[in-house]
Amino acid sequence: MTVPPVNLPQLGLGGGPLGNYLVPITDDQAYAVVDAAWEAGIRYFDTAPFYGNGLSERRMGMALRARPRDSFVLSTKVGRLVRPGPGEPGIFDVPPTHHCEWDFSRDGVLRSVDESVERLGIDRVDVVLLHDPDRHWPQALDEALPTLAELRAQGVVRAVGVGMNQAEMLDRFVKYADPDLVLAANTCTLLRRTALAELLPRCESQGVAVVAASVFDRGLLATDPGADAPGEIQRIGRVCARHGVPLAAAAMRFPLRQPAVRSILVGAHLPGQIRANMNAFARDIPDEFWADLERVLP
Repeated sequence: MTVPPVNLPQLGLGGGPLGNYLVPITDDQAYAVVDAAWEAGIRYFDTAPFYGNGLSERRMGMALRARPRDSFVLSTKVGRLVRPGPGEPGIFDVPPTHHCEWDFSRDGVLRSVDESVERLGIDRVDVVLLHDPDRHWPQALDEALPTLAELRAQGVVRAVGVGMNQAEMLDRFVKYADPDLVLAANTCTLLRRTALAELLPRCESQGVAVVAASVFDRGLLATDPGADAPGEIQRIGRVCARHGVPLAAAAMRFPLRQPAVRSILVGAHLPGQIRANMNAFARDIPDEFWADLERVLP
């Protein structure tokens, strides 16, 4: 496809923190984060069953369902089904009453979409992505993605794709399948630029939209670096200081300088983080800054 069938805003809210990623928050805090994002003009919201074993979807749906449905883009993911019973401790601080099971089968994909819609309490999602199919390449390519394509053809969803933390397999999906978009996490940041070599040029040439996630590199780029920051961050930080550019502003704008990247996703545990990110995102960054930055990036 030459253009994505959904209008992806430049900035979206990532739903990981709403599922208690690393740090628990209350329902009210989660709703306040979504409200702050809405008030700031954000109209793209991304979540997944994996985020807190469905907690992120429930919270995001509760916060969004009273909004006009055609006024925002909502995406979720398939590949993990939330099931009762304890599982292995993970990165989401939630009670051990449920766990996620891998399932990229046709039936698993269809059930996952239905269950996500039910948890969200919203009549439809716009975008559905295969979630981390690293160890499931054959089934993801031959069964899961064609199932999503059928849902797209039926009008159940508007766009389909793949979301992963590695550029190599995302590039293979673009090469051998027909995704509308890919969500590239931790691969198009100031510190990790593996998507720039092959994935982004292929997406640009084939008209596949790219959403860049984890642009702060798990928080390392969210604030100006201290004295104990790693060397590469210190070098980037010195360039930022010379030009008066906050590190967070550079981290958010860097992916969007790549022609294939349509959007970035930024998460938040607190409303204040939303406001701080929006202030940084609004900063004017001169061309001289990027030229200077290129000299210190390996």
